[in-house]
Amino acid sequence: MQKTVVINVVGLTQSLIGKHTPFLAEWAAQRAKGAAIYPVVPAVTCTAQATYLTGRTPEEHGIVGNGWYFRDECEVKFWRQSNKLIQAEKVWEVAKAADPSFTCANMCWWYNMYSSVDYSLTPRPQYLADGRKVPDCYTHPASLRDTLQQKLGTFPLFSYWGPKTSIKSSRWIAEASKITDDLYDPTLTLIYLPHLDYNLQRLGPGNPRIATDLQEIDAVCADLIRYYEARNASVIVLSEYGISDVNQPVHLNRVLRRHGLLALREERGLELLDAGASEAFAVADHQVAHIYVKDKSRIEEVRQLLLQVPGVEAVVAGAERNKYSLAHDRCGELVAIAAPNAWFTYYYWLDDKKAPDFARTVEIHKKPGYDPVEMFADPKIKFLLPLVAGKLLRKKLGFRTLMDIIPLDATLVKGSHGRIPDSKDEYPLFLTNRKELAPAADIQATDVYQLILRHLGVRQQQEKMKQRVAALE
Repeated sequence: MQKTVVINVVGLTQSLIGKHTPFLAEWAAQRAKGAAIYPVVPAVTCTAQATYLTGRTPEEHGIVGNGWYFRDECEVKFWRQSNKLIQAEKVWEVAKAADPSFTCANMCWWYNMYSSVDYSLTPRPQYLADGRKVPDCYTHPASLRDTLQQKLGTFPLFSYWGPKTSIKSSRWIAEASKITDDLYDPTLTLIYLPHLDYNLQRLGPGNPRIATDLQEIDAVCADLIRYYEARNASVIVLSEYGISDVNQPVHLNRVLRRHGLLALREERGLELLDAGASEAFAVADHQVAHIYVKDKSRIEEVRQLLLQVPGVEAVVAGAERNKYSLAHDRCGELVAIAAPNAWFTYYYWLDDKKAPDFARTVEIHKKPGYDPVEMFADPKIKFLLPLVAGKLLRKKLGFRTLMDIIPLDATLVKGSHGRIPDSKDEYPLFLTNRKELAPAADIQATDVYQLILRHLGVRQQQEKMKQRVAALE
């Protein structure tokens, strides 16, 4: 099989490749060929990746967002890790069936734990009993974790997500990928580079400060592409979605609450969403939200209510969800799509004094929805650095301390994604240095799967197997 690497540069679009990405601009113009990808809905990390790796739609593979309502547990859960949640065959499983010598390394693509890949890396913090969150990672084989962290230092978790995000995490993943390649020489390597995701959401794609981020990720891509091309690998560069300018946060759960549909528990004077007891609630995920409605006879009532909310472009139900290939049991009874300049928050409280304690922290697993505000430190906090230093010191001394520095101001967010962008300039892209294998026109997200297999040479491998069987007969 042909050695292949897929470099996932999150948020990269054709409109961002230019003077601030000199290497990628030259590579795309002279040495590569590509096309735009018509994005899957929701155009979010977990759904897009599952679609690329299976060639199936969300209604088939079951990854309907970065999180959803687990009906059997009556809990909303985001950012789960088990690969078994994907309900379809993956690209590496097809390749392995065609050639038993095939191997795959998954370097930080999601649903990376307990999968059938040969080598893997994914962020996995240690959550200690005293409340501390310690940076770490999970690998297979387990010994790879020690090798990587001995050579590169501890996985830079706080550069990967939160107010301190930076190029450091993408550089670490890139270096870890090269080390893994040197150790095992996998046939297929999947690399996740999240850097552009941060300021494109914080600042919006039109902000001039994005230029620095583009220059930084361009340098990482240049190093990786040169490394893999020197090893005669086919190189694919793609992205999951493009990010659009937004200026209107929409609080669907507050609307449902005001109409008596949302159930809450009050603990220590703070409010918690009680999903299992709610008549209807929203699981917000960027510009798409799943609305779960307990009484099916009220679905149309809730739909009409949400259609009146400014910033909501569409609300689909039942078979209408097939427009987005989203008619899976994990979906909400309703799926809401935001207007081009809007995005959905998970916020459900009406008084910030009653917001749950986790709302002001980086806590991706406790929040019943995606929260991009976690990338900001509260601008109202005076002397932020001394405050954080003091909290860290107390944690190191064994005291339980809440790192409550995240604001509750959703208007800070200037970029989002999830819906189909109005402009093709904001579509994700697919580039390859194998020009003869590049698509002749724009592609669907489900087409990426077959393109990866073609780069590996799986079709040719399968034909050879058929010929051998025919010769034996």
